[in-house]
This record gives sequence, C-alpha cells and structure tokens, in this order.
Amino acid sequence: MICLLAQAIANLFAPALRRVVAFSFALTVASFAALWFALAIVLDQARFGWRPLDWLIDLLGALAALALSWLLFPAVVTMMMGLFLDRIAGAVEALDYPGRGPARRAPIRETTMTTLRLMGLTVILNVLALPVYVLMPGMNFFVFLGLNGYLFGREYFEVVALRRLELTTVRALRTRFAGRVFLGGIAIAGLFAVPLVNLVAPVIATAFMVHLCEGLQRTSPQLPAV
Repeated sequence: MICLLAQAIANLFAPALRRVVAFSFALTVASFAALWFALAIVLDQARFGWRPLDWLIDLLGALAALALSWLLFPAVVTMMMGLFLDRIAGAVEALDYPGRGPARRAPIRETTMTTLRLMGLTVILNVLALPVYVLMPGMNFFVFLGLNGYLFGREYFEVVALRRLELTTVRALRTRFAGRVFLGGIAIAGLFAVPLVNLVAPVIATAFMVHLCEGLQRTSPQLPAV
C-alpha cells in the first residue's frame, strides 16, 4: 500500500497531470471556502436575544462552521471533481500502464449516480457521527478513518474499475477484495485529513486506486482486466 501511495504521489508531477492538478487545487480551495461560508450563514441564524449568549454562539459558530467544513469537505470536493476523475485515471493508465487499450465508455448517468449516491451517503453518515466526533476525543479520529475509509475506498474503486468493467462485476470484485479496498480507503481518508495535501487529494486518490486495481489484476490473473 505504501509503495502504491508513493507511486500515486509521484504521478502528481507528470506533465500529463499538471493541468488537472492545478485545477484540483483551485477547485478544492474554492469548495472549502464556499462550504465554510454556507455553514457559517446557517449557524449564524441561531439567535436568543441575550447579547452574551449570542456572542458566544457567534464565536462557537465560527469554530463549528470551520470544523464542519473540514469534516464534509472530502465528500463535497469529490462530488465536484467527479467528472474529472475518469480523466485522471486515464492519464495515469497511459503513463504507467501503456498498451491497455481503450477504456470502456461507462454511461455518464451510471458514473454520476454512483458518485452522488456514495458521496451523499458520506455526508449523511458523517453528520450522524458528529456526537462521536465531539464527545469521544482520541477515538474520533479512528472513527473518522474507519467510516470514511470504507466510503472512499468504495467510491474511488468503483470510479476506476468502471472504466474497464460492468457495474455488477465491479461490485463483485470489490466484495472479493474488500479488505484491500478498505485499507486503500483508509489511506485516502488520511490524505484528506492532512492540510495542503488534501488540496490535491482527489488526484492522488484516483491515481492510487488505479495502481491498486492493477495490483489486483497481477495477483489474480483469472480476474477480468481492470
């Protein structure tokens, strides 16, 4: 896993990926700012008419908006980058796995619905997990990694594998290698938790999952190509 992650990070500096890396950086910054601003507006509506209490809510509201933005940011930016993840996967394949042949043209509706469903689920489950994040310091980080590791592993694996396989085959393959996909998802969730690295995390995560899928093919030659 570490070698695959290092290989994915090295892909950031490939000329074929420079433009999409720059785009990812700009989009993630804009997404975080917009998300923080929207949450700040929502939390600002809480008023009780007593100045000290309202001042405290303003202070905590700003901190809460920042914390919620950080928490929901990975799912939001992945949805925003959804249409570009296929391009990233194609560039990585061309760079490290030449001669693979043309990828399957997955219907846009199939890819879009898969991305929206999983990312919507990510937002909902993280909101439901807020009491754990707030009330269980020390454990909350591991809960975050476990929950989002499962969700992001599933999301990025399906985005990459759908380039080569039908959806039913992709899901069967993900079930067969659930442990490796989950560990890959934990690595992706960890990328989103690291400041600055999270600004290009969707690019690294996609490249990482391409390498993981290729590794599954090499260790299990009886599988269909992915």
